[in-house]
Amino acid sequence: MDPLGDLLDGVRARTAAFCRSVLDPPWALRIVDEAPLGLATPLRGHAWVVPDEGEPTFVGTGDVAVVQGPAPYTVASSVDVPPTVFVHPGNRLVTADGTDITAATRLAAGTSALGLGTHGATVIASGAYQVSSFVSGRLLATLPTVVRVPGEQVQSPIMDLLHAEMDRDEPGQQVVLDRLLDLALIATLRAWFARPAGDPPGWYRAHGDPCVGPALRIMHEEPHRQWTVAGLAAATGVSRAAFARRFTDLVGQPPMTYLTHWRLDLAAESLRTTDATIATIARRVGYANAFALTVAFKRVRGATPQQFRAGAAAA
Repeated sequence: MDPLGDLLDGVRARTAAFCRSVLDPPWALRIVDEAPLGLATPLRGHAWVVPDEGEPTFVGTGDVAVVQGPAPYTVASSVDVPPTVFVHPGNRLVTADGTDITAATRLAAGTSALGLGTHGATVIASGAYQVSSFVSGRLLATLPTVVRVPGEQVQSPIMDLLHAEMDRDEPGQQVVLDRLLDLALIATLRAWFARPAGDPPGWYRAHGDPCVGPALRIMHEEPHRQWTVAGLAAATGVSRAAFARRFTDLVGQPPMTYLTHWRLDLAAESLRTTDATIATIARRVGYANAFALTVAFKRVRGATPQQFRAGAAAA
């Protein structure tokens, strides 16, 4: 699997987090839903995404914005409009004085459409995503807080399908919306990475490199193998020195450092989501035994695998 595929494989739309908001300017929503990742696209009108740190981003009709959480941020008709409604987990709407207006603003029973205006000058489709993988979390951390892609660059029929599905009220609609939302995220990030003037993360650029790309793929597919810099260089057909230099320049880390973090991310994911023994996990990700994994895990993550698993279970 390629690095972008690894990223997206651990990102899923959160059930019932899809929403269509009908708004009249001036308006401002404070997003406090603690979602690790959010997507928003104005179907009509425009919006400003205003993070607490960083510059505001204008999002026009048809554009798509991907916003990293879980830190709060504001979405507004103008950057100088103060928030009057706070969006909590599950699209629960609360006013500044603490009044829950979710039921009062729902446009129809059983739908995810919320009306905060009478004329509907602005209509925004949005969704929240869980990041269920440590692998995905690490790769997402390389992206800006707000990724904006113009509508014409999202070359995908998914957005049209998403817009059409929002107007339906049929059995299974939530499942369809969640899956379309997943595909919308994929289409948006692919378009952003492919921009001619873009500055994608090093691991994404490296994936297309004829020397480093194959090495990344085999490390991702076979982390259990006892790779060395010389072995990776031989597998890609270049000298050891040339490979190490090229890999570090493109990825931003030496090959063995990247491989160590990749293995430990996979180990952390297994510790969190399975009850496999530490020895079994160690062999799967390329360590000789539980002791070797424990030493590396504690050095990089500051806790032993046992402590990490106990903390994940408690959370």
